[in-house]
Amino acid sequence: MSNRLAVLSRLLVTLMAGGLAYVVTNLYDMPGAWRATLAVVIASAVLIIQYVVDMERRIMALDQDLHDYHEKMRELVSGSFASINEATRLFGMVEGSALRTDEVTRLARGATQVGAGGPDLMRTFARAEMDRLASLMEDMNQGIVDHDGEDHEWLVTLTQCAVSSIDAVSPAVDRGFWTTTTGRRYLWAQREAIQTRGVRIRRIFLVATSDEVDADLELQRESHQNLGIEVRVLAVSDLPATTNRGPSSDFIVFDDSLTYEVGLDLDGRNARTTLNLRADRVAERRERFTEFWEAAQ
Repeated sequence: MSNRLAVLSRLLVTLMAGGLAYVVTNLYDMPGAWRATLAVVIASAVLIIQYVVDMERRIMALDQDLHDYHEKMRELVSGSFASINEATRLFGMVEGSALRTDEVTRLARGATQVGAGGPDLMRTFARAEMDRLASLMEDMNQGIVDHDGEDHEWLVTLTQCAVSSIDAVSPAVDRGFWTTTTGRRYLWAQREAIQTRGVRIRRIFLVATSDEVDADLELQRESHQNLGIEVRVLAVSDLPATTNRGPSSDFIVFDDSLTYEVGLDLDGRNARTTLNLRADRVAERRERFTEFWEAAQ
């Protein structure tokens, strides 16, 4: 419709120019044929000028469109190359890290496929888990990881990953833990670590006084020893005065390189789990465990 109106507009302007030229030539003493010819020539010139102006306008618009297209393509290509470079850089970092490349690739592939055709809740949950995992990796890189409450999955997984030693201080008041599903999983993981990887596991049951060493605790000690765990019981009241008692939180040292610690709240409940890879903290806990182990029976 717009093209048709443009053509009609040009024809109207051409006819008006030709008519005006014919009227003007009537003012001069010219033969009729010349007046008509001159009017046609002027009208044709006006028509040609209109087409030239329109063509120039179209060329300018096309040039602008091409410029915009080239800019968009340049940005697209630059962005694509930047993404490729970033992906290449990250992949190179993965290959140079302690993680296996196939494990990271598997995680990335699974992340791209999760929730396909599923409910929004699944995708939201997957994003939350990915964010949690990313935060865990970042915190581990800083040498310390905190978690509200007690994280038993960390406990079991670390036991499954240990290759040389596990030294644990366990308050005797938590003896009910060993009969829970998580407690049995933890014991089974320790048994596997001892039998399949030769991990040395030592546990100190901590009590306030020697009067708390009863038949139930001795039975608990025996059940652990039957799994190959070295067990001693320590009464805090019997510690030498020179021993640095410090806070009596539950802690475990894995492979002499990482500590798993459980902090208590004001009510004595497990409030926070901390993984600490910092050398000074690990050395402090190793020294404390050694002192406790030598004083225990």
